Amino acid sequence: MCGIAGIVASSALGQDSKLRPIIDALAHRGPDAWGDWSDAFCALGHRRLSIIDLSEAGRQPLSNEDGSVWITFNGEVYNFQSLRDELEGLGHQFRTRTDTEAIVHAYEQWGPDCVKRLRGMFAFAIWDQRRRRLFIARDRVGKKPLFYTQQGGRFLFASELQGLLADPSVSREVDLPAVDAFLTWGYIPAPHTGFRGISKLPPAHWLTLDQTPEGLVTHVERYWSLDYRDKLRLSEAEASEALREKLTEAVRLRMISDVPLGAFLSGGIDSSIVVGLMAGLSARPVKTFSIGFQEAAYNELDHARRISERWKTEHHEHVVAADALSILPKLVRHYGEPYADSSAIPTFYVSQITRQSVTVALNGDGGDESFAGYDRYRANQAAERIRRIPGSRAAASLVAQALPDSLDPKNRWRRIRRFLNVANQPMAERYGSWLTFFGEEAKRTLYAGEMQALLRAERPVAWMEAMFSQFSGLDPAEAAMAVDVQSYLPYDLLVKVDITSMANSLEARSPFLDHEVMEFAARLPVSLKVRGNTAKYLLKRAFPDLLPPENVNRAKMGFGVPVGPWFRGPLRELLCDSLLSSRSFARGLFQPDEVKRLITEHVEARADHSFQLWSLLMLELWHTEMVDAPTPAMSAR
Repeated sequence: MCGIAGIVASSALGQDSKLRPIIDALAHRGPDAWGDWSDAFCALGHRRLSIIDLSEAGRQPLSNEDGSVWITFNGEVYNFQSLRDELEGLGHQFRTRTDTEAIVHAYEQWGPDCVKRLRGMFAFAIWDQRRRRLFIARDRVGKKPLFYTQQGGRFLFASELQGLLADPSVSREVDLPAVDAFLTWGYIPAPHTGFRGISKLPPAHWLTLDQTPEGLVTHVERYWSLDYRDKLRLSEAEASEALREKLTEAVRLRMISDVPLGAFLSGGIDSSIVVGLMAGLSARPVKTFSIGFQEAAYNELDHARRISERWKTEHHEHVVAADALSILPKLVRHYGEPYADSSAIPTFYVSQITRQSVTVALNGDGGDESFAGYDRYRANQAAERIRRIPGSRAAASLVAQALPDSLDPKNRWRRIRRFLNVANQPMAERYGSWLTFFGEEAKRTLYAGEMQALLRAERPVAWMEAMFSQFSGLDPAEAAMAVDVQSYLPYDLLVKVDITSMANSLEARSPFLDHEVMEFAARLPVSLKVRGNTAKYLLKRAFPDLLPPENVNRAKMGFGVPVGPWFRGPLRELLCDSLLSSRSFARGLFQPDEVKRLITEHVEARADHSFQLWSLLMLELWHTEMVDAPTPAMSAR
């Protein structure tokens, strides 16, 4: 796992390509070594976290035999050994044991289509000297990030935004439509970022940059997507056996490492299966790492311990307290753009304690999106059934108003009220309302100035409508899963894990996100994913030996953070100092009275505005750390 960066110019770069500051800003992603290479028009840089082939031969940038093709690569290609065998049979010669060199020769052999042969997580850039072409690509689901900008006659790219911003020529002008999207979803979908003129390459896409007499010409293309329509005809027993085989292979491939490895363990179904499979494949005890909270409603340590005891793992725990938020400015700098998933805090700390023992950690990410783990998938099915009942709109509204409300976001009645209030809306609008931080009505009250003008020009929910239109005709649960794979998974969950793990120089690997596992799951009948009120039906049937009943039969907790109580206690001062400051109001984005109302109602326990306040706090901290910063933001371990 590494950090990559580069510059391509329409004319000669000259003596000073200004690449070194960008590479240095990515030092946390690759603390073991750095390297750069350049010719007259291209400069490539690399920060190395040594995982495979720890020798000097594995240093990057790396080239083919004659030096006409150069690569800088971040990630892991798990099938590189079989790919190498195939390429050697075609006449290619290798001088290292790295997966990086396999990509170079695959590009020589198949051009851009080489990415379709890679099994793993990756973001890489290849400079083809003969063609004067830059080829950059991201993995299928978006495990590894890649940002880029074109400033006049220069094209710059880097693994993180703070890398690009280390170049003083890169503008920090705020992109207000991106801010609007952030306040809607809690993250910013590709290709946008928080800055005008800076883009992120979407998952499952490649970009070519050609140096032509007219200047630098870019082309972006999608190369992969899941197929949910071509269903497999398998019995439950056959599907269980096939799933065990595929997931076991995915875990085995991700245990290939020349450095120590372990696993994140929450005690949920997905991470428990991964740890159980690792235990069966390892001759030594698996090292496992868990995070808990002082607040019992958010604490899963007992469930993680149960799995640890079953497999006799070498187990490590850490309890997150409210004072852990002293790391917020550092996290904001690492994310580089506004990001509002508060579970980044425990993920950062579990990565930190994990890195003290190992360099690679497997996790259970992706199990929910492939096997219907979220309640909202079943809720989407139920809502479609309700919509077909005559008079259901009025009845649902009456029932919702009669139910008790609560300040606890996990409260059952509160969740039922939220479901009924939107059950009769069209699918995209309904599903979006379950995921939004600020809806359109809330924005009209909150926004001021240019942000208010955006309400007439921007409809962030149109993005979700367009995705749902791609999956019309699918079962409602499966349509929601397909949308999550293109939205919530890559732009929230995977961003969270990549940034927090790499901030601690830790490589995170996700067997459930193996594209062959995901393709298999997409083709399974929905009845094998959701059956009645049972989520993850096939996972539970396929791995009964790895899952204690106490872990299977408990309610899903997620990886939430008790932000609401913290805002009424130890974080109240930070919240008020940040959002009620003259500097915050001077930005002119929001109505001061509305911000004050949200804070007052929440602090006095008259309402729960935790998600909204958290997103506003993260936005203000982002402005402070990334926009107002007089000098380039540099990361620190």
